[in-house]
Amino acid sequence: MEITSRKNTAEQVLMIKETTDKIIENISRVIVGKKEIAELVLVALFCEGNVLMEDVPGVGKTMLAKATAKSLGCSFQRIQCTPDLLPSDVTGIQFYNQKTGTFEFRPGPIMTNIVLVDEINRATPRTQSALLEAMQEQQITVDMETVPLPRPFLLMATQNPIELEGTFPLPEAQLDRFLLRLRLGYPSEDEEATILTRFQQENPLDSLKSVTESKELLKLQRVCREIYTDESVRNYIVDIIRATREYADIKLGASPRASLGLHQAAQTLAAIRGRSYIIPDDVKYLAVPTLAHRVMAKTEARLRGHSTEDMIKEIISKVPVPVEETK
Repeated sequence: MEITSRKNTAEQVLMIKETTDKIIENISRVIVGKKEIAELVLVALFCEGNVLMEDVPGVGKTMLAKATAKSLGCSFQRIQCTPDLLPSDVTGIQFYNQKTGTFEFRPGPIMTNIVLVDEINRATPRTQSALLEAMQEQQITVDMETVPLPRPFLLMATQNPIELEGTFPLPEAQLDRFLLRLRLGYPSEDEEATILTRFQQENPLDSLKSVTESKELLKLQRVCREIYTDESVRNYIVDIIRATREYADIKLGASPRASLGLHQAAQTLAAIRGRSYIIPDDVKYLAVPTLAHRVMAKTEARLRGHSTEDMIKEIISKVPVPVEETK
């Protein structure tokens, strides 16, 4: 029975790799030279996690979200955050229908498969907190009534790390609910030349077609949870998480939610890359985007220019990597 189960998982993993390869290739028709970022967005989607895109304006964050939604055949909504945005503008409202004499729910833009929360740090803390339930439990509560969100669900939020005037920094509780923090970065010289050529006559996003269905994604999500994790790799994840809590320049270490997120992300990355088991390199590859935004550096460390990304990289370099024993 176990052999059959492993064989079935291996076949399903091959299906995941083939599907994700097609999705990434399709997204690359619009987003030039960012296949690694597209891969990580799919990691978050299969984990039912959330993504924080922290980068300067104009590098393609919105285009990436739209291209992902189109490639997956998923519904897409955009929330433009401003200081006057209300929680009800996000979740929706209950209104009284005079014709029927009953209260009805009018859904907000959060009721979609992929939602882009643009410049999330420009929304007030009250509105930011309205997203917490959706991000963690894939549901919202309106007037004491709980409404499940569509599946699959992915929240992609953007914020500009440079312009801080008129912004409300995300609290640690909300940052901890983002599975990954990603940065697109500027394109290379060749990539930027390709962008000019590709967008010269028309926007390739307009003609982008879906390469899979949302129903198929739900099946693949379940397979990712079945990816095998050896005890040594599981202990490796625990050692990394505990090291963030003991690191001298870190005031607030990674939470148990972070260890769960790192484990699930490693399972999904292994499946996307065609393996039915996790290797330590999966954990190392995901450590910075999964953990750097979840830890808080001490003030003196920030003044020295010691970023949380540097701290996580240093921790990874010091935590012993499990190796296969030879007989």
